[in-house]
Amino acid sequence: MHLAFEKSGGLIPGIVQDHESGEVLMLGYLNAEAFEQTQLTGEVHFFSRSRKRLWKKGETSGHVLRVREVRVDCDADALLFLVEALGPGVCHEGYRSCFFRSLQSDGASTVIAKPAFAPNDVYGTKDSQ
Repeated sequence: MHLAFEKSGGLIPGIVQDHESGEVLMLGYLNAEAFEQTQLTGEVHFFSRSRKRLWKKGETSGHVLRVREVRVDCDADALLFLVEALGPGVCHEGYRSCFFRSLQSDGASTVIAKPAFAPNDVYGTKDSQ
């Protein structure tokens, strides 16, 4: 199947969802190489827009995303990864999911989850990242 990487400058969004609970864990972007590496290894790879390079989720933390199923949307320009998340969380801020805040109508946000791990223990200080 042809994925439409060309629609958005070579990147397509990849939504990551826990294959058992259905919880949405994160959103990342993939280029063709990241998708190819994901298919080859069975672990989710992304393209970092800020670092301008390929990266495997868990390469620093060890919190790897093992692919159970990949789904593609009707326009072939977005992917849904159903995964087994190896580790206590996927968010670099220490939560199981990157979606740990609820946005209120006034624009304020509320943290709705408890931290799953200490980011400094996994990644070091922000200065070392």
